[in-house]
Amino acid sequence: MYAIVDIAGKQTKVEANKFVYAHKLAGNVGDEVELGNVLLTDNNGTLSVGAPFLSDVKVKGTILGHVRGDKVIVFKKKRRKGYKKLNTHRQDYTKVMINSIG
Repeated sequence: MYAIVDIAGKQTKVEANKFVYAHKLAGNVGDEVELGNVLLTDNNGTLSVGAPFLSDVKVKGTILGHVRGDKVIVFKKKRRKGYKKLNTHRQDYTKVMINSIG
């Protein structure tokens, strides 16, 4: 069984007893989170599609930790003008273990 869940504006496929990385969520390590914006569920070939969300399905998980993603380099340059700009960015993520779908 899997579900497609809207977490912080991103659609993510989640399965029970697996973990996902989501954009940073409020909460401490060990806290329970409930993801209510379920768009689709698949239970052994039986699809349930929401319009836009399924009201009777909740996804529950546990926060395992807060991590940072890889560094992304943003380099801007205009040729023959002497203009160079270097910037970097690291996104914050939350590692969430999915406990149950239903």
